[in-house]
Amino acid sequence: MKGDRVEIVVDTGNGTQTFEITARRAGRRVDISVSRGVVEVAELTRGGTVVRTGRFMASRIIALVEHPSAEPS
Repeated sequence: MKGDRVEIVVDTGNGTQTFEITARRAGRRVDISVSRGVVEVAELTRGGTVVRTGRFMASRIIALVEHPSAEPS
């Protein structure tokens, strides 16, 4: 849903870095998948086409926070 976002905090070795993936348009959603030590966060269209994606090593992730949209559905 438009406005949904996922915030990922990653350990870079010298500190932390924060990444954010957001569903920017109506009909889009944010999907999280974990496989073989890699966490993938992707923005998808209604048809399932990937618009943008972020891949992170699971061992480096400090926090992964999902923020639902503030808009009523």
